[in-house]
Parts: sequence; structure tokens; C-alpha cells
Amino acid sequence: MCQSAFHSFLRALPKCEHHMHLEGALTPALLFQLALRNDIQLPADDPAYRSHEALLARYSRFTSLDDFLQYYYFATSVLIHEADFEALAWDYFQHASRDGVVHAEVFFDPQAHLARGITYSTVLSGFTKARERAKVELGITSELICCFLRHLPSDDCMEVFTRDDVQASFESREVIGIGLDSSEKGFPPSLFKQIYSRAKAKGLHLTAHAGEEGPAEYIQDALDHLDVERIDHGIRLVEDTDLMQHVQQSGTMLSVCPLSNVVLRCVGSVKDVPIRTFLDKGVKFSINSDDPAYFGGYVLENYCQVQAEHNLSINHWETISKNAIEGSWCNEERKEVILSKLAKVITDWQGKLNG
Repeated sequence: MCQSAFHSFLRALPKCEHHMHLEGALTPALLFQLALRNDIQLPADDPAYRSHEALLARYSRFTSLDDFLQYYYFATSVLIHEADFEALAWDYFQHASRDGVVHAEVFFDPQAHLARGITYSTVLSGFTKARERAKVELGITSELICCFLRHLPSDDCMEVFTRDDVQASFESREVIGIGLDSSEKGFPPSLFKQIYSRAKAKGLHLTAHAGEEGPAEYIQDALDHLDVERIDHGIRLVEDTDLMQHVQQSGTMLSVCPLSNVVLRCVGSVKDVPIRTFLDKGVKFSINSDDPAYFGGYVLENYCQVQAEHNLSINHWETISKNAIEGSWCNEERKEVILSKLAKVITDWQGKLNG
């Protein structure tokens, strides 16, 4: 944990979160509650499901991305009704509010629910109700990004993309963009070029997970073939200096998830996440929680761990925060409001931390 004074400063920063999977915010407590309510049997042969505490302890021992995903996808089985999806999203927004999040662009995985017979409208309506409540009660604005599961055939993803109800959510801008997630190795972004081409033609925002477990080449692939505006994770960028220079010059933002990278063994510690390198090279990035129910902390804990391991200055945090705000997909008026909040926080804390 960061020093007490810096913790209060980091808490005060107005945060924009760009990489958070709503299904990844399903805490063990809520999972057990929904399983009971919906009469879902938890695996009797896995001791992790004997209690909330045992499951949380198992989450700290993931050996890889795929090890995590088996728990992640099973957990979605307890989400049945609109109220379940609303409860899930509302739980996240409450945590986010306590951490100082003022704007969130959150992922969801429709394929994980459609395959279980849950309608798209059930998922979307639940999430929308929570988003509307968060705006009114917590002052958090938000956007939805529809992610496609890259371990499934691209034809399956295209089938979901072209559904009438999914297309309607794009037209209404209930969903403003698409993303690409799930197992990375062996599934290069270029496999999904057709979906991204059609999404771009519809005016949707484009992002994709790349350079987490996969190589830096996947980042290049996402830029070249998917024409993404943002790269999710992207920590392997440091392995290609020419590509890093290109990303810096283009202003492409990375959505970095430090605690996730450690828990999934992409790096040994938060110190190994290339925060300083990105700052020194002018690569824009935001700091995010990814799947906070599984990875040991919401966004503020990620900020604190970064501070503890990298000892950043107020000016560093101003740069990170400003880039996150300006790289968001909310309107310019909303950005100006958040930038004004940031300026006030920086002014208020300069003397306190430098004095």
C-alpha cells in the first residue's frame, strides 16, 4: 500500500476506467448469493467452492490466463435474470465510486450469456439500469463495450455481431464500441478483421486485448488489421522499440492493468509493469482493474500498488490522469468537467505533498 498521504491524494484523483469486465466484478459473495437465489449448483468436486473465503483464496493462485478463465466462465452461470446483471454492475459502480471513478467504459461478454440461453435484452437491460442508477446516485458516467471471445471461431463472433438485437444496441448507442478478449495466445487479432471493418463502418469505437500474454506482434496486428483506437493491456510493447515509438507518435492509449498482470503471471510484480518506461517514452496509458473480483483489488488498489513500486510524482499522476480523461470516449463537455476536477485536485495537493 502506498504512503498514507499519497493514498489520500490518489483516492482524490478523478479516475476514468477503460478496462473493466463487468463479469469480472462478480465477487465470491455475490456469486454465492446469486447461486442460491437461482438454484445453481456449485461444483462439489472443487474445494474452492466450499466457502467465499476458499474461493477468494483460490483466486490468488491462478497459474495463467486460461486457469483464471475457467473460473470466470463458470461464474457467469449464476447470472440468469435482468436483476442479476443489474446487481452485478451496481456492485461494481459502488466500489468504483469509493475509489474515485467518475467515468467508466466497461466490457461485457454477450456470447457467454447467449450460449446459456440468456437473451441479449436481459443482459443489456440489467446493465443499463445499473448505469442509469450510477449516474444519478453516484455521479458516474459510463459506456458499454461489447467484447467478442477470441477463443471461439470468428464466424461465431460474426453471427453475434450481426444479430438484430446487437445491431440495434449499436444503432441506439447503448453500446458504443467493440473489443476482443479471452485467451490470447494462438488467436491473433487479424482473425477478426471482418468484424472490426464492419464495426468501423458503423462508427463504433474499436479496442482489443493485445500484448498481455501474447507477443508485441499482436499489438502491431491489432493496429494494422483491426484499426483499433486503443490497446487493452499492451505491456509487451516494450519488447519492440520501433512499435513503441509508433504507438507514442500516434497517441494510441493503452489500458494497463497492473494487479491483473501479476496475478496472471504475465509479470513477477507490479514493479515489472513498464509504467516508468511508458512515462519516459511518452506512451499514453490509463490504469485499470480488469477483473477486480478475481485479482485482489479495484482501481484504487492498482493506483496504490503502482505508487508503492514506482514512486511516482504528482506530475506523473497528473499526466496519467489527464491522458486517461482525454483518451476516454465520453463527449468533450464531460471531459472538460473531469479535467477541471483534476486541476483542482492537483492544485490542492501540490503544497501538501511537496511541502
